[in-house]
Amino acid sequence: MDKSWIDMPRNTTEYLDGLDKFLDFAFEKRSVDGVIRCPCPKCRCKKWESRDVVRDHLICKEFPKNYKVWIWHGETYETITSRDTQVTLEPLQNENPVLDMINDVFGVKRNCDAEPTSSPEPSEFGDAIPNEDQRDFDDLVEDVQQQLYEGCQKYSKLSFLLRLYHIKCLSGVTDKAMSLILDLLKDAFEFAKLPDSFYEAKKVIHKLGLHYTKIDACPKNCMLYWGEDENLERCKHCGKSRWKPRKGKNGTIIRMKNLPAKVLRYFPLKPRLQRLFRCSKTAKSMRWHALASNPDGLLRHPRDGEAWKKFDENHHEFAKEPRNVRLGLAADGFNPFGVKSTKNSIWPGII
Repeated sequence: MDKSWIDMPRNTTEYLDGLDKFLDFAFEKRSVDGVIRCPCPKCRCKKWESRDVVRDHLICKEFPKNYKVWIWHGETYETITSRDTQVTLEPLQNENPVLDMINDVFGVKRNCDAEPTSSPEPSEFGDAIPNEDQRDFDDLVEDVQQQLYEGCQKYSKLSFLLRLYHIKCLSGVTDKAMSLILDLLKDAFEFAKLPDSFYEAKKVIHKLGLHYTKIDACPKNCMLYWGEDENLERCKHCGKSRWKPRKGKNGTIIRMKNLPAKVLRYFPLKPRLQRLFRCSKTAKSMRWHALASNPDGLLRHPRDGEAWKKFDENHHEFAKEPRNVRLGLAADGFNPFGVKSTKNSIWPGII
């Protein structure tokens, strides 16, 4: 579908004709009781309006120039490639990689490389997300479509925050320093759509999922305060207090309220495996061990070894499904050979 009318002045015939074609398409594909989501800069696809109201909004205010794939109005990546043979799927995905990432997070399929999930096809995009995640999805789509400042084409609000957070993680910048940097950026660029603090920025980024669970641990690594031991105050093996002590002004030891002495951060495995199969960039790699060939017979991967092949022979039902996963266990800093003085960084094992 020709979308060049979006960049034309709103008082031209080309813009009005293109707008009418958009409304015809949207009401044919995504109308609910005679209304559709209004994509104007004020409504941002969150309000449902009638055809006349949507048309008036998009004449008074410009059509969002970064809304190239009309995902809220019945258009999909496959629809675009079938209508315009000169547009391929790969450049379209690269047009907005942050939006692709959001689709992967919430399990919305876009092409045949992604693994089958319980989510509906892209034609059912509006209903593909569980109700409890719909608000997070709407907020993320709004942030990825919102320009960092008026006229900025390179960064959206979300893509800039992700880039900033990536730099923080790579460089080991503290949360306090990030808050000071955000304060400086807001002071220097007052029209930029930036959060007030790094705490607010993390609340936006955390909507992308893959959280971890904090579990209090004994300072001497005797036990975890988990399950039936969740409410214990002291270690049942060594008697050490669960909480971190603090010295008062007179040198006495006082307990800091509800601050654990040691914390284990547990990363659940299942959501991470699901994300690998959902992501269009990694789903194919998850099946590589079963689908790729090894023409020269050289040992480049554990799947080329005798142990892997023997396992496949003994567990044929498991091996014939390429999406089944073999997990690797690594012991960091463990030296299995006491006679050697050099410690090896990682010793992997296959589970």
